[in-house]
Amino acid sequence: MIAVVDYRVGNIRSVLTALNRLNVEAALTDDPDELETADGIILPGVGAFAAAMDELRNPGLDKVMRQAVQRGTPLLGICLGMQVLFSKSEEHGEHSGLDLIAGRVKRFDKNLTVPHMGWNQVEIARPDCPLFDGIEDESYFYFAHSYCAAPAEEEAVAGRTEYGTKFCSVAWRGTVFATQFHPEKSGECGEHMLGNFADFCGEE
Repeated sequence: MIAVVDYRVGNIRSVLTALNRLNVEAALTDDPDELETADGIILPGVGAFAAAMDELRNPGLDKVMRQAVQRGTPLLGICLGMQVLFSKSEEHGEHSGLDLIAGRVKRFDKNLTVPHMGWNQVEIARPDCPLFDGIEDESYFYFAHSYCAAPAEEEAVAGRTEYGTKFCSVAWRGTVFATQFHPEKSGECGEHMLGNFADFCGEE
């Protein structure tokens, strides 16, 4: 079973709906016990970084997810869920994240229109990343964000997208994956990517 983390932010149920279309066993949950026994965890979300981290800390979901990753449980962060996987964010001050991927979350250049919203291409930087299995280079995915992640290590950058400058749109470190775009809103490519994650978790 893949656990979709319910931490009271936006755009959570659409991920569950996409997994159901793929016939992947999944459940929306904020139960630490279910996260501990899950075959994989997806952390989706839309909203503010600091508020999201508060929602994860209060019931102790942050600790449960860190422990799950240490045990080797695959974890996929989507949009805001990607950003909170990083060490720090400068959104409305400096805030600490889950620190599962070293790096910072920064606002786009002030000369760019934000949010960066709509369809854009993803350049594959790490073809060996399991998320990209069967997906062509420079495929289009759907974005909606004002901040972007900057991994501390170049090898953590699995995919890049250009918006004024190239930024990390897919991150990968061990069993931790992250996409700045919304695969659940990205048509066939997005659903294929979610299916790849489910396969990596051992789900069919």
